[in-house]
Amino acid sequence: MKTDKEKVKSKILILATLSGGYLGADSAGQGNKEYAPNVYIFSVMTAAIFPPEFYIRALEKSVDAIIVMYSGSDCPYKGAAEHTAKMISQAYEMMKERGMDQRRLRLSAICTVCVDPFLEEVAQANELLDEIGPIERPVPAVTEAESVTA
Repeated sequence: MKTDKEKVKSKILILATLSGGYLGADSAGQGNKEYAPNVYIFSVMTAAIFPPEFYIRALEKSVDAIIVMYSGSDCPYKGAAEHTAKMISQAYEMMKERGMDQRRLRLSAICTVCVDPFLEEVAQANELLDEIGPIERPVPAVTEAESVTA
């Protein structure tokens, strides 16, 4: 008999840039490679457009892990890779304030033909979620006073 924790299948959101991660995901699909059905892929021009609050809200409301798959320094948008890394870093701080496991958010450089690395990232995320489980909701809110003292 499965426990309550095992009954709930965790959700993984992948923000995949068109210049990197999305093409890797597309190649995996075209190659009929299998990966877990709990993965939701959202194609984006660049992950730099997402503020840290986006990641926190997504984790608080619906997903249990987020992988940002981008092309790293090969990004066609000037400064986008650095800005993305900065936003993720800020999101990590916000996660820490809320007591969230920071391993739930991962930034990964995936190239246009990186099928195996794409599949490995998905497998690693599922292994992590098997270990730590889904996020217990509702997530306690952080008050302004807690935020200042953290």
